[in-house]
Amino acid sequence: MFDLALFGGSPIRTKPFPSWPNQSKAIRESVLETLENATWGIGSKTIDEFNLRFAEYHDAKYCISIHSGTSALWVALKSAGVRAGDEVIIPAYTFIATATAVLMANAVPVFADIDLKTGNMDPKDIESKISDRTKVIVPVHVAGSPVDLNAINTLAEKHKLVVIEDAAQAHGATYGGKKVGAIGLGGIFSFQTSKNMSSGEGGTIISNDEDFADACFSYHNCGRVRNGKWYEHHRLGSNFRMSALNAAMLIPQLDTLGNDMNLRDKNRESLDNFLNGLNGLTPMEMSPGATRSANHIYVCRYKETEFNGIPRETFFKAMQAEGVYTFKGYNPLYREPLFITNEEEYPWLKNRDYESLNLPQTEIFAEKEAVWLKQNHLLGDEKDIQDVMDAFEKVTSAMKSDPKPLLEFTP
Repeated sequence: MFDLALFGGSPIRTKPFPSWPNQSKAIRESVLETLENATWGIGSKTIDEFNLRFAEYHDAKYCISIHSGTSALWVALKSAGVRAGDEVIIPAYTFIATATAVLMANAVPVFADIDLKTGNMDPKDIESKISDRTKVIVPVHVAGSPVDLNAINTLAEKHKLVVIEDAAQAHGATYGGKKVGAIGLGGIFSFQTSKNMSSGEGGTIISNDEDFADACFSYHNCGRVRNGKWYEHHRLGSNFRMSALNAAMLIPQLDTLGNDMNLRDKNRESLDNFLNGLNGLTPMEMSPGATRSANHIYVCRYKETEFNGIPRETFFKAMQAEGVYTFKGYNPLYREPLFITNEEEYPWLKNRDYESLNLPQTEIFAEKEAVWLKQNHLLGDEKDIQDVMDAFEKVTSAMKSDPKPLLEFTP
């Protein structure tokens, strides 16, 4: 009846969504100019220009460019005073790098549950995770949507903790009208291939605190200090520096990020409005105080009970067959084998029983409800977004009106 592509019908679309990263003329010219005229590493004016402009764009005084977002978070944690055995509270629903950076600092990840409505860290659950060993809270702006920083910063101040924002997906996002990243002591961004600003790989740290920024500089530059001697090393740092070629790729993207965000805003609003009239798929809400999402990824919530018990994985397969790629996103981090099978490699985790941990909202979201669209879908034109909505309509109508073939389907 509904001619689902999963069962041999015609798909909604066969052409790809817009390619990403965007290989613009401005990026090519910037890279070529750097290749021909600039220092490629230490001392590069291209890196200095990017640091200055990225900091200004994000309402920060200082920016230190790093070769990846993961390394940026390690540098930020060390610069915030994290030492061996300290505890760092992170959300249970995020990319693995948020946790591995903590482990790389010889510290202990402590997982907090999320708010199902926003997908972000739940401030109410954070306080129950604070101990006398807690040093830092790392709120993550999941999918580019700002977390409730006011509530988290209030908790941090009460317990004398440091807040380091993981803004890896949140370029240009705002909380209380201010750009995220430097609302706490500092924050990190990623420029990995899929991010809204991309140089293939890369990251950065921003802050308004000079002492913190100086420490970040030292850790990312082999332990050297600003204006110090070249062969004098004060910290156990390493070479985490960004190449000038990466910076050259990023500078032109600061000129286009605003327009990209406007397009993402428009497309998210269209999808939200559509899903609000479609029972069973619920748009995500913004956290209290959040004023603009980066809309890195479009996420909504799947309600199996609205679709005659058809599993979410079958919905994914049906959508993918229609030419719209949906998927589940992250697993609960504490379910990763890393936290179950590596006590000998990470002896400071020996008495941590991650295997029996159960954070109910994270489990529901990750295993039952979360639906992600690929990053580039939000860069589509009106026809592209209409195709997404048509695919949602076609598949969900079939699940509601003719569920038997889908219930019998094995993903």
